[in-house]
Amino acid sequence: MSALTAAVEGAGGSITALDVTASGHQRLQIDVTVAARDTTHADELVAVMRAVPGVVIGKVSDRVFLAHIGGKIAMDGKRPIRNRDDLSLVYTPGVARVSMALAANPEDARRLTIKRNSVAVITDGSAVLGLGNVGPYAALPVMEGKAALFKRFGGIDAWPLCLDTQDTEEIISVVRAVAPGFAGINLEDIAAPRCFEIEARLREQLDIPVFHDDQHGTAIVVLAALLNALRVVDKRLDRVRIVMSGAGAAGTAIIRLLLAAGARDLVVSDIDGVVTTDRPGITGELAWIAAHTNRVDLHGTIREAIVGADVFIGVSAPDVITGEDVSRMAERSIVFALANPDPEVDPAEASRYAAVVATGRSDYPNQINNVLAFPGVFRGLLDAQSKEVTTPMLVAAAHALAGVVKDEELNAAYITPSVFHADVHTAVAAAVRTAAGGPVELPKDTEVE
Repeated sequence: MSALTAAVEGAGGSITALDVTASGHQRLQIDVTVAARDTTHADELVAVMRAVPGVVIGKVSDRVFLAHIGGKIAMDGKRPIRNRDDLSLVYTPGVARVSMALAANPEDARRLTIKRNSVAVITDGSAVLGLGNVGPYAALPVMEGKAALFKRFGGIDAWPLCLDTQDTEEIISVVRAVAPGFAGINLEDIAAPRCFEIEARLREQLDIPVFHDDQHGTAIVVLAALLNALRVVDKRLDRVRIVMSGAGAAGTAIIRLLLAAGARDLVVSDIDGVVTTDRPGITGELAWIAAHTNRVDLHGTIREAIVGADVFIGVSAPDVITGEDVSRMAERSIVFALANPDPEVDPAEASRYAAVVATGRSDYPNQINNVLAFPGVFRGLLDAQSKEVTTPMLVAAAHALAGVVKDEELNAAYITPSVFHADVHTAVAAAVRTAAGGPVELPKDTEVE
């Protein structure tokens, strides 16, 4: 075993567990758990172990794939079905009475069915994580994971619906058709600009809240993190200059929420440079952005716009700015470089000049992670039986999330709480309930773990 351990460590791996699963006079069968940097490194480690004299490799498994075998969620009944009497209550003939009651009064579906605590997680697979347009099958494990997070952190039953279409009209039609079974719609990983129209039209047509997590979830967490970062550097939202890289779905939602929260000096840049009203080809959402930002009428590139800025927020692409660019920002600057997996600027370089740095990654401090927002937001929406998502609700959620980090805890490396912090989701849910019109008693079967 020492030769095997030495070979793995020599190749840069780390053996984290050795479990004897079978023993004989001449040989041992051992499960070896090895930590690797990535898939390529894992393959290299397997080859190194095979080369050790006397070692025979049986089956190689990836623990990520093992965690997904058979899926990550399941449906379970709330009432036992042990005998004919139970069967008659949950199904025929008793269920017919409930069906007739709902035919007469459909609003009672929130009280008498799973609707009151159910959310549909909808995607067309066109913008999955950082993988791009990989389709509905590749999107399914991501949506399963989202549903698992809804349950774990919000006590909500969420169902993945991965649609085998990327036609706007068909998506809207399908979501509208399945909406009666849900109390909320969570749109996920739908590419811009199609996502804007889908969200807007569904909000018009449905009587349940429609939330696009890539837009609104990201915006909530960015605003919350920025409020706390500004506390660290002793600056005010309405007095700082914010420069943004990225005007897609997430960028547009962040811009709208920052303006709603009180930001006044905001400059936005995309792949073609700073967004201005006189730039050719400005239409749709970009036209709205141009009309509501860049009050100092800056032109040029992101690297020119960032000079003297207090805050940089990136939701775009890797390496759009450098540490030298950060050095030309204002004193006590803030940098949120959120592109994944490679951010807009090397976080280590940015930290040389900026007072506060945040990323979308879990291996750096201050991760901007949507899971801090969406479970609590939907918990609040469902408890209040809200029919819509409003901007005041999003702002309230951001302030509640920011408030989880107390004054005595706040510092440059801790502006966002852990997703496992006990107060995160309850605080966000309470704020959304209040903004939606007041609290509704939480049903006993929807309590969070």
